[in-house]
Amino acid sequence: MISTRDFKLLPAKNSLQHICKAISVLDAIICPEWEYRYYSYNSKWGEGEEFSEMRDGSGDLMQLLFLENSCVINGFAHEFQFNKKTDLTQNLPKIYNNFIFGEPVASYGTTFCLWTNETGNWQTGLIEDHNDNSEELLAIFDGNPQTYIDWATEYFEDSYKETGIPLKTVTEIYQGTILTREMVLSIVDEIEDWKLLEEDLKEINYPFDFK
Repeated sequence: MISTRDFKLLPAKNSLQHICKAISVLDAIICPEWEYRYYSYNSKWGEGEEFSEMRDGSGDLMQLLFLENSCVINGFAHEFQFNKKTDLTQNLPKIYNNFIFGEPVASYGTTFCLWTNETGNWQTGLIEDHNDNSEELLAIFDGNPQTYIDWATEYFEDSYKETGIPLKTVTEIYQGTILTREMVLSIVDEIEDWKLLEEDLKEINYPFDFK
């Protein structure tokens, strides 16, 4: 399982970025209300910057910053505050400083931190206690569409079709397939506001064709 102990199992930056977009698209389809979603993605976070976030509604979260050739992950598990941020960010490249030590990350806190170095490999700082809940929070990044289905089936309960969330559609979204009305309606019975979904997809920068 992916964790701060086994961080080399994390996918490369570009693959991770595709996963973050895919799960944010799926959340947008299943849960129109942004504030109740678990995963979100903003491709227009800043100049040359894209941002992905996980919020569980109970105080745990992950924030990911994607730069052109690099990525940093800030994790916060509120019941697992056993390591000092100064240790967790030891040898953190300066390109990540504004994000990790600025807002909104600073206000939430840091219980684990991972980043890609100049060679594109994942790296961490000094971790004395690996009991940081990173295994649970990072599990979604294994690249397996079934992992999302298993999680969303429980989390969103009755917000999708009675037949369940289809593996075929989720796999297509993981692969970056252009999203169609048929794909959307294979997941949910109806979309009340297609324009709202279109705006979400534009923010994520995911291709769609609802004509």
